[in-house]
Amino acid sequence: MGFLTRGLVGLALIALMAVSVGYGVYRVAEAVTTKEEARGAPARERSYAVNVAPLQAQTVRPVTTAYGEIETWRALQIRASSEGRIVDIAGKFRDGAAVEQGDLLLRIDPAVAEFAVLDAEAALADAESQKAEAEEAIVGAEQELVAARRQLELRRQALNRQTQLLEKGYATMVQVESEELSVAALEQALNNRLQSVITARKRIERMDLGVERARIARDEARRILAETTIEAPFDGYLDQVDATLGRRATPSEALAYLIDPAALEVRFNLSTDQYARLLDPSGQLVEAPVSVFLELGPRTIEVGGQIDRVAATVMDGGAGRTVFASLDVDTGTVLRPGDFVTIRIEEPALTGVADIPATAVTEDGSILVVNADSRLDEDTVTILRRMGSRLIVSDAPFGADIVLERLPHLGPGLKVTSNPVNGEGRLHDGGGLPTARPEAGTDGGKQAGMVALGPDRRKALRDALQASPLDAAAKTEILDLLDAPMMSVESLARIEAQIGQRG
Repeated sequence: MGFLTRGLVGLALIALMAVSVGYGVYRVAEAVTTKEEARGAPARERSYAVNVAPLQAQTVRPVTTAYGEIETWRALQIRASSEGRIVDIAGKFRDGAAVEQGDLLLRIDPAVAEFAVLDAEAALADAESQKAEAEEAIVGAEQELVAARRQLELRRQALNRQTQLLEKGYATMVQVESEELSVAALEQALNNRLQSVITARKRIERMDLGVERARIARDEARRILAETTIEAPFDGYLDQVDATLGRRATPSEALAYLIDPAALEVRFNLSTDQYARLLDPSGQLVEAPVSVFLELGPRTIEVGGQIDRVAATVMDGGAGRTVFASLDVDTGTVLRPGDFVTIRIEEPALTGVADIPATAVTEDGSILVVNADSRLDEDTVTILRRMGSRLIVSDAPFGADIVLERLPHLGPGLKVTSNPVNGEGRLHDGGGLPTARPEAGTDGGKQAGMVALGPDRRKALRDALQASPLDAAAKTEILDLLDAPMMSVESLARIEAQIGQRG
């Protein structure tokens, strides 16, 4: 019995060993077969999808971006011309109110000025009366002069007769001498009459001057009376209004400012290189067209204009030039003096160049081109202008498709799948599409022209803002922009220019 049991156990062990060996042989054979099949299958090359666009030669007008401030070239300081109490103020005489030419602004008590006008008119009437009296007096003096000349003529005739009678012996020497004395007396009287006429004429000239002085005094009194009523000399907006009923105004006291909203210009600074690009061959500043942008929250206001002039001096310690551009605005514009705006200046045109995204080019001008085998080749271009997120380049392989964004994993020889972005010939910066990505996965594209600030960058901008000399209102507006999750590239550049912070 024990022998049988041991025999069965031995058979069981032998059977188990045989099964184990057979399973091992099967696994080894299967592994070898799988490896050979894997070696026989060709390896699949990884391909990347890239956004591309054709590089075409074109004529481009480069755009220079600057930041400046709106100013007015026509503003009036409203001052009191006479002294007196303010007795009337118009309802629209307030800060920010719009007025039209001829509108009444305020009135100063005219009592003193009216009395001065009456006094001046009386003085003028008195001067005119004295002049009329002098004119009548000269008429009498001239008539007396004529009579004296006639008397002298008759006396001379009588003297001649007495002289003839003396020669014939019918008259005495005493009679002749008597006639001679009469003639001498009449000659003296004639001289006196002549002097009286001259004096009367000079008196009339003095009376003319007196009348003119009185007339000037009357006109001045009337002017002062008219200036007690202050009216708007042109259409505009009021600012810095300082007037209350009953307050006594003094001569030359500033009461308000009147600003013409249609007489606006923008003042901005350009670097030496930027200014040089706006000069013609003779060195004169060209009247290049400009576009001015004012951001009002989600809305952007655009106004056209052109370069007008350059400042006469350079700021102490400054570089470049201060330039002024006139604006094409009307009285209804929302622009106001003091607005901080973005200015885009159109430079003279460049021919035989391309306008491409800055993301497509490295700092040394290297770009990636898709060849006929759908692989990447590297080429080099010459960078002529940097305009924010775009570049103007020359010496480019025109006609080829270029990659719109160079990512770290892209390089020469890499196989790609082209994704055309724009068929109009002008390249976009691919704001809404990832410009290069592995084909196996898809990344969410960023919003066009928007950037997300990191915590460190956001903190640095906040610190720079607090240290800047901007007023509280401007700081509050910028803080609201910094708190937003996303920010436009233009807004970021404008903020950096305002607070002097560069990342």
